[in-house]
Amino acid sequence: MARESVRARLERERAEWRPGMPKPRRSVRMLFASTVLTLQGLAVAFATLTFIGLYRGHEGLPWMIAFGVAVALGCIATCAVLSKPWGLRLGWVMQVLTFAVAVFVPIMLVVAAGFTGCWIYALVKGRQIDEENARRDEAERQLAAGGGEPR
Repeated sequence: MARESVRARLERERAEWRPGMPKPRRSVRMLFASTVLTLQGLAVAFATLTFIGLYRGHEGLPWMIAFGVAVALGCIATCAVLSKPWGLRLGWVMQVLTFAVAVFVPIMLVVAAGFTGCWIYALVKGRQIDEENARRDEAERQLAAGGGEPR
């Protein structure tokens, strides 16, 4: 079976939608993780700019810049696939690669550690909030269906 195109999927969803239908709740965990990865990508991009000043005239400078740009773009691109089964694993790979940037700019160890801490917090707290939202949505559905007091 051929995969459905994005446009076809969006048109199908729009055709199935009726006024008053609730939208599915977006994952707070994915929102938090995307925010961390986007900011991390910006930090890596700025660290990559320091390579030019620190390694001017070094023969490996183009490779260093290419690595930094690849990590920065990788962090931002990972946001698009976080909802896939392998997306969070790719996010962890980006954390490791951010530590690898510290080979060229040692202060990036502090920055990478900070972003890894934020990444862990985003995953843990985001999951807790998503679970709480799911419980709240279920309680609201029970109440709306006339099931009495929610548990």
